[in-house]
Amino acid sequence: MADEPELETLLEALLFCSGDSRSVSQISETLGRSVEDVTTSLESLSKTMKRRRGGALQIVNVGGRWSMEVQPKLSSFLPAELRGDIPERLQRAAALIAYHQPMIQSDLVEMMGQIAYEYVRSLARLGLIDRRRKGNSRRLVTTRRFAERFQCPAVEPAKVRTWFREQAAAAGLNSADLVESIRVLDPNVGDETVVDSDEADEIDDESDEEFDAELEGEVHT
Repeated sequence: MADEPELETLLEALLFCSGDSRSVSQISETLGRSVEDVTTSLESLSKTMKRRRGGALQIVNVGGRWSMEVQPKLSSFLPAELRGDIPERLQRAAALIAYHQPMIQSDLVEMMGQIAYEYVRSLARLGLIDRRRKGNSRRLVTTRRFAERFQCPAVEPAKVRTWFREQAAAAGLNSADLVESIRVLDPNVGDETVVDSDEADEIDDESDEEFDAELEGEVHT
């Protein structure tokens, strides 16, 4: 009978096969090991992987959930269909929402123009933001997937906003700079075409119905 692998080895295999993030308690239950042992071994494994010369993978802890991912520096060398790229313009729009969250969608429209509705739907499809009705508009906040994508150490919207503003300040960027960076990539951003608020709401509702129908179709496919 083969000897049982070390806990770090089991953790590495589990995270590699999981494909998503897991909490320490979930891992503890899956492997039948104590929370304390799992926590210690995860921290040790993280340091071990960082020390590996030429290693392609890393494990990260975002909001108390651990996952394995390809090191960001290698992403550009991988085929687009494998690296799951998100268009730069959408990443920057998500960053703008993170900077202001919780953000009312109508405020985003004021900054970006009517195309903001399209951006919000795309970001929701990608799972980077959550959008919920608030009066005649929507309340936009980032998600756990956003935190994992941008390697933010927190998940709660308020903490993500604080962290993101610190990153932006360190880079010498403010809200206007973020909007301008999106406009550079998409000339349609900032379109000043005036649409009546009620009409805009109707357009958004119609698009939401189409969006929900698409999601339902994907679920049943």
